[in-house]
Amino acid sequence: MNRLTRWLLAISLVSSTGLQAAEAERCEQVRLSDVGWTDITMTTAVARLVLGEIGYRTQIKRMSLPDTYRSLSEGQLDVFLGNWMPAQSEQVQPHLDSGKIEKLHTNLPTVRYTLAVLTPGYDAGLKDFADIHRFKDELGGQIFGIEPGNEGNEMVKGMIRDNVFGLRGFTLVESSESGMLNHVERAQRLGKWAVFLGWEPHPMNERLKMNYLAGGDEYFGPNYGAAQVNTVARGNFSQQCPNLARLFRNMTFTIAAENQLMSAVLEGNTNRRRVAKDWIENNPQMIAAWLDGVTRYQGAPITKVFDIPLAAND
Repeated sequence: MNRLTRWLLAISLVSSTGLQAAEAERCEQVRLSDVGWTDITMTTAVARLVLGEIGYRTQIKRMSLPDTYRSLSEGQLDVFLGNWMPAQSEQVQPHLDSGKIEKLHTNLPTVRYTLAVLTPGYDAGLKDFADIHRFKDELGGQIFGIEPGNEGNEMVKGMIRDNVFGLRGFTLVESSESGMLNHVERAQRLGKWAVFLGWEPHPMNERLKMNYLAGGDEYFGPNYGAAQVNTVARGNFSQQCPNLARLFRNMTFTIAAENQLMSAVLEGNTNRRRVAKDWIENNPQMIAAWLDGVTRYQGAPITKVFDIPLAAND
């Protein structure tokens, strides 16, 4: 079965729900945040391509996590695909409670985010947050984080400041996702130890010999930082832009899908748009599910995606 046939078969599964009412002019341009994490960069790239194909204009704003939530709450941004919960509760919950930000959908229901350690340290007994201070010398007194302002960084900095788990005297090394991974991969090559912010889905789980630490439930959540990723939007977004809200509520990823998207970029293919487009063309059934009940901007039916004609809905 060739790619065109698979697309036609998949899209034919999309049920027709009738044309929706035209959306407000404000909805034509969708402003999305990219905070620089590879997973969110790639899911945002995929969303941008799909939106462009059904008549919407997009603008990607590269900004920090705190600025993302501030901009959403002030209506200067429309959608963010990277609300990791419960880790980001402190930053986003007040805005959710006030209605200035609304949750649209859980786009990835099972993920993980907490501190991790390279396996040599784990095998030597560093298995819990409470163990870190006992191995200060082996760790060089450092914990590796990502970009400044990230909620994980802030939690670790608070532990150090308040001497939680005996961490006073440690230094949090802030850089970026890629900067942190460079530090940790170098430590692994040299046979050294490292404690760092780890999460899945991410190819680091395959590239690094690593283990997640227990004991951080109060900060990162139970079960080794088990979490979920939500799509959030500015307040009243779903009321003002119901067609867009339908698309984003349909847009669910899988750990396998995100690992595929991230691996292609991290392993040398830096053309993110090409990676996203190839992934879309190779996953027609998932795209079909996203387009269920969705129309083009201003209500016209969707007749093609990426120059591929779509089968008529029954």
